[in-house]
Amino acid sequence: MMADSDKKFKQLLYNRNFVLFLLVRSCNVIGVQIVTVAVGWYVYQLTRDPLDLGYIGLAQFAPSLALFLVAGYVSDKYDRRMTIVVSNVIHLVVVFLLLGVSLSNWGSIKTILLILVIHGIARTFFHTASQAILPNIVASHVFPNAVAYSSSVNKAAQLIGPALGGVLLALSDDWAYYVAGFSFLLAVCASSVMSGQLKYKSADRMTLTRMLSGFSYVWRNKIVLGAVSIDLVAVLLGGVMGLLPIYASDILAVGPDGLGLMRAMPGIGALFMGLALAQIAHPRYVGATMFITLALFGGSIVIFSLSTVFWISLAALAIYGASDMVSVYIRLTLVQLATPDEMRGRVSAVNSISINASNELGDFRAGLMAAGFGTVPAVLIGGIATFAVVGVWVKVFPGLVKIDRFDDAKKINN
Repeated sequence: MMADSDKKFKQLLYNRNFVLFLLVRSCNVIGVQIVTVAVGWYVYQLTRDPLDLGYIGLAQFAPSLALFLVAGYVSDKYDRRMTIVVSNVIHLVVVFLLLGVSLSNWGSIKTILLILVIHGIARTFFHTASQAILPNIVASHVFPNAVAYSSSVNKAAQLIGPALGGVLLALSDDWAYYVAGFSFLLAVCASSVMSGQLKYKSADRMTLTRMLSGFSYVWRNKIVLGAVSIDLVAVLLGGVMGLLPIYASDILAVGPDGLGLMRAMPGIGALFMGLALAQIAHPRYVGATMFITLALFGGSIVIFSLSTVFWISLAALAIYGASDMVSVYIRLTLVQLATPDEMRGRVSAVNSISINASNELGDFRAGLMAAGFGTVPAVLIGGIATFAVVGVWVKVFPGLVKIDRFDDAKKINN
């Protein structure tokens, strides 16, 4: 088993396009994270209004909600590599615009939000194309391993980006933008030299029906529907990250340093779990495993909600991230393998908006319930509700539970 895993690792390591893809994705994520930290700091120093920080997230999320159908269609009709290149070029332009605002101090909050809308448009097209392109650059028998390595690199970049952004801001606001720009420039260069046929050839014109066909396919294919919908509902109910400042300040009394460690623990758990998953050559019982880890995800939320001991809370958050990584790895692999290449961009767009919506609305749900019922009950109810969702989905999607190997997803379409 280990020898087979090592063989697949070497295949991926010697796959030029896959290595370039990992470089592109990590550079993009690091750049985005640095920009997010830098803009948040600049805006708060400018206005001292916490509501403006909410507008920053909204400005970046709104384009994905408005354009995800278009992004999916573009990923299916045109070269996915070029979509990634152009998206990173736009990110690079955004960084220089934000740098200009920072250096000149002429930009109002409205100007910054407008620039961030452009930033959000680039993120929407990049995420959709980068999800859809992976099956085009790796062989199907190593695809699950590629997903695990890609997810691990993504988590590592999500950990490095904010930390690097904070260090750079301590030195100079300008340096944060310089490094973010270099990161996006590197992503442009790496994606430009990726080779091969990285698109599905289609002569179809863009119509509303074709753009909506991603939804139609998800609805018809019960494997894809079950995988996408449980992610949406479980994360919507189980979101806790938005309430971490309250836990750090009022419940655990660990201060900003403790908050930083708490925010890092889900990523650390996910990173190590992703590396472990990549060593499994032939995963078995993937459907049942997904539901078990989602139940574990809910359990970690319950433990965290009730904990008043810092190290127990950290352990619960690490399990939270690790269990989420397993379910994300399985869901993403199943969705990609169960979707034909000519539909992969549009289905990836549906999957992306589901993930983004659940993350954004999950924090909103937690905050709203915390305001109404208290912080601990809000998190506790979310964890218990996640358990309930797992039970319901097991009953509604029995075919998803029965999937043994990833290749079975190609054979089951109802």
